[in-house]
Amino acid sequence: MKKPITYHIALGSNKGDKFKNLQNALDAIHKKIGHIKRISKVYKSPAFGFESDDFFNACAVMASHLSAEQVLQELLNIETALGRTRKQGAGYEARTIDLDIVFAETEIIDTKTLQVPHPEMEKRRFVLQPLNDIASKIKHPKLNKEVAVLLNECEDESVLEPINIWLKNPSKTYDFSQYNYIAIEGNIGAGKTSLATKMAQDFNAKLILERFADNPFLPKFYKDAQRYAFTLEMSFLADRYQQISDDLSQLDLFKDFIVSDYDVFKSLIFSKITLAEDEFMLYRKLFNLMYKDLKKPELYVYLYQNTERLQQNIKKRGRDYEQNIDNDYLEKINAGYLEFLKTQSDFNVKIIDISDKDFVENRADYLWVLGEVCWE
Repeated sequence: MKKPITYHIALGSNKGDKFKNLQNALDAIHKKIGHIKRISKVYKSPAFGFESDDFFNACAVMASHLSAEQVLQELLNIETALGRTRKQGAGYEARTIDLDIVFAETEIIDTKTLQVPHPEMEKRRFVLQPLNDIASKIKHPKLNKEVAVLLNECEDESVLEPINIWLKNPSKTYDFSQYNYIAIEGNIGAGKTSLATKMAQDFNAKLILERFADNPFLPKFYKDAQRYAFTLEMSFLADRYQQISDDLSQLDLFKDFIVSDYDVFKSLIFSKITLAEDEFMLYRKLFNLMYKDLKKPELYVYLYQNTERLQQNIKKRGRDYEQNIDNDYLEKINAGYLEFLKTQSDFNVKIIDISDKDFVENRADYLWVLGEVCWE
């Protein structure tokens, strides 16, 4: 999954309930565009370039998988939804809400509809002051100067007054602070890696991804399951045990929690399906010796997908060795997971049916899944 782009957005309003307009805009950005990381103070500033009521201005840092052009279109849609009407050739005018892309990381864009960095932002204190609150060290990609330097050099003598009310960050609705370790599990093609990755990106978590792609026995197993099943399951068990032991023991002071796209117990679930009975009895003895020493997740999330959707996802991601997986095999895996989860009392289990959701492509579905994960 590609890394999201960091955007710096300027917000302004000087009509109606100005503070509420800013909050409504942030809520809409969160729902439609991406994860809001930080929000500046709100400043009251005089209208710039025309006579009108004072503005309330703020800036926000946001991460999104959308392109700058897509973000612009969504911002325009939000402006329209919040009551802004644009008049052709009117120049500066009072507005319910004004939303602009200031920076899109180091991108320089100059098209008919979009200029990034925002043109002449270095001349506008109502942009630089709130931007300095949250991004003082960010460099302007064309001027090669930090925001703090641009603010210090700005010749705009407008007096900005900070408002003693803070905008609420809608992304903080999702609170994972009660957990140190969350495991995201699911069948082949359920989307566990995608969800774990998105959560790590949005909520400052240490990400542990299963190293299945490096297993040389996996393609062989799908060609000759009977011959390679025991070898495959033993290699997976050893690798999962080593990885979880190492990663959970390494404290990361700069991350808020750990999220993984698997739990080691999956080894026992898969081996029960793939191994002959005598092999499984031996395997289970070895597994129990290893599993009892491992730290268990405080929250275990199982993403349930129906078999039809699993097969669609498997074909979509295009791994050659997965293309001939039988429906019966996937259904046995689902049954194995659900049987295991019914017996667990040591940690919190949440089973989330995502058969009609696409949280990779649809942000509303992603936010719904987050709500299911973190809400009691």
